[in-house]
Amino acid sequence: MIDVSFFLALAMFAFVTSVTPGPNNIMLLASGAQFGFRRTLPHMLGIVLGVASLLLSTLMGLGALFTWYPPLYNVLKWVGCAYLLWLAWKIGSAPVGKLETKKAPSSPMNWWQALLFQYVNPKAWMMAIGCVSSFAIAGDLYVQSGFWMIVLFAAMGFPAISIWAWAGVSIRRWLTDQKRQRIFNFCMGIATASTLLLIIGN
Repeated sequence: MIDVSFFLALAMFAFVTSVTPGPNNIMLLASGAQFGFRRTLPHMLGIVLGVASLLLSTLMGLGALFTWYPPLYNVLKWVGCAYLLWLAWKIGSAPVGKLETKKAPSSPMNWWQALLFQYVNPKAWMMAIGCVSSFAIAGDLYVQSGFWMIVLFAAMGFPAISIWAWAGVSIRRWLTDQKRQRIFNFCMGIATASTLLLIIGN
């Protein structure tokens, strides 16, 4: 039977790794500011589902490929970096004007885009591999411990990333003119690109 300390440690790990700055949270901050909380919900759902699928893939052995063939992780890292630069440019050059208008040419990330992004997000892979390597219980409890990893990451991860989306919503009151919007978009683009430093350093 799994000890209570397992759940406490896993819940803390899931919350801390989910709430710390990274590509997902910076993009949620920008999305919350530009589109509001409700329209950002699919993006948040996609992150939760994507991380769950990464955990499942790692539990089933996919994560072992990075240990068996390290260059594969480097390929993932550089693909993720290239995609992040593209996202940073899209965020930094996002159109300005009245927030959340139907005529705006930009739109928030939908759930399946956010889900697929996790597969080129090195931080998400590090979270999944770190979680499985630290909390998977060998033997008869392997499946049960894996199940609770997925459940607790969803339960703790969603409120953790919600903080960033709500922070973005609170910034909307400051984005009352196009000049401020341009400054905010530029800063969010730079912040998204700066997460590359965390990725390249690992």
